[in-house]
Amino acid sequence: MERNRRSPLIYLLLLGGWALIVAWQIEEHSRVQEAARNDLRSRSTEIGNTLGAVMRALSFRGRQVLQERLEPVLNELINGRTNELVSSGGLISIALLNTAGEPIVAAGNTNLMPAGVLSEREYWTHDSVTFLNPIEGASVENATNTMVVLPPPPADFTNAPRGFPRREPPPDETNSTNIASLILTNPPGTNAVGGQVSSNEPPPDFGNRPRGSGARGRPPWLRGMSDADYRAYISKWEMHGLALTMSTENFQALCVRDLWLRFIIAFFAGISAAVAGLSWRNTIKTSELQIRLVRASELNSHLKEMNLAAAGLAHETRNPLNIIRGMAQMLSKESSAPPEIRDKARAIVDETDKVTVQLNEFINYSRPREVRRAKLALNSAIGEVMRALGHDIDEKKIKLETKGDFISIEADEQLLRQVLFNLLLNAVQAVGGAGEIQVVTGRQSATEAFLEIRDNGPGVPPERRREIFKPYFTTHQKGTGLGLAVVQQIVLAHGWEIECLPNEPKGAVFRITHLKLVA
Repeated sequence: MERNRRSPLIYLLLLGGWALIVAWQIEEHSRVQEAARNDLRSRSTEIGNTLGAVMRALSFRGRQVLQERLEPVLNELINGRTNELVSSGGLISIALLNTAGEPIVAAGNTNLMPAGVLSEREYWTHDSVTFLNPIEGASVENATNTMVVLPPPPADFTNAPRGFPRREPPPDETNSTNIASLILTNPPGTNAVGGQVSSNEPPPDFGNRPRGSGARGRPPWLRGMSDADYRAYISKWEMHGLALTMSTENFQALCVRDLWLRFIIAFFAGISAAVAGLSWRNTIKTSELQIRLVRASELNSHLKEMNLAAAGLAHETRNPLNIIRGMAQMLSKESSAPPEIRDKARAIVDETDKVTVQLNEFINYSRPREVRRAKLALNSAIGEVMRALGHDIDEKKIKLETKGDFISIEADEQLLRQVLFNLLLNAVQAVGGAGEIQVVTGRQSATEAFLEIRDNGPGVPPERRREIFKPYFTTHQKGTGLGLAVVQQIVLAHGWEIECLPNEPKGAVFRITHLKLVA
């Protein structure tokens, strides 16, 4: 009974443990997703930093770089290693943006780049993600240090004035493999050929010169512009950000694999909790069965010992009782005896009969129960017992009815009828005139049934509901106190259970449970 009361708590703890594991797996999946996102962010930041270093190496006058020099680098990043990078979740497109968010130089599939990319640092879709990163020398926040990407000079411009350096890149610099590896491996602060940025350093006072403060600081083909036109022209080509669009194929695959892993962990955790719950339930049932079997075994052992004493008592007592009864009967029928003597002789016969009944009940109680189980229609057995008590029921004008399912159980027919007879006789004695008795049968589970005898008599006080099954305990003046003890003995011998419960609004209910159903 104690384990039955703890069962809801155990099931609740198992469910709570499983819920904690599920919550933990959800949290871990979110952490893996965020780690994968941070990995893509880190890669975009590294590409931006190294690309800034390459741009400074390719620049002239400190912060001016020709578009025609950047385009091969970007194209080699996209086209030279497209298959490898895209298949590994790499670059899809790359673009250098001006203040309006328009590409100055771009390579790859820029259609995936969202409009107005400057408004957000990240833009995620199912297949790709676009990052807007500042690159060193082209900072969105530090507009005074921005780099200008100049378009190629006009076709009719052929002579480079003095002071405008033309430098043909070394063969290694134009090699596609070296350029791509340069972007991925050279740290910021190194030039395109693996050294410190020094070959194209601006003059010491270049950073202090005001923008457009003279034609001498301009590219040769722009020296004929006015200061206002030059400033408007340069503002269009100022670099304010780097937009990288990267494939999320690897990211999605990683998230799906991790989600399946978390699902499998949660699934097996649920299976484990369910198995633990079933194990606990089976343990309870097994322990209850073992307790009933131990109680039945102890009772049978005790009854075997009592049976020896009862057999001797019956042998030594029945014969003297029969002799006394016979002599008292003869005396009661003797016509020459005074009436007073005959009355006393009949009283002796009555008292002898009472002692004989008690002796028979005691022998019946002390006899070990050998249960011969067979298929039995419970409702039919109830009907036969009700007919046997029909005279007492009609005499007291008791209303007796049966309710419930028509079921068949496995039981010893003779012993079951004795149980029903004792319980119904006890109910008939408990109720007064015009009382009510109900016999209810039903299914307790898929394999077990229950039987209830209900009456509207005075009932049994709570403190006596356990004692009434003890031998010689009775609340009736004419009772022997062994009727319910015999009932409990037979019930335990079958492996059933019986208990006394209150019947609302008044009366008592004797409930027998764990009756084994038979198809």
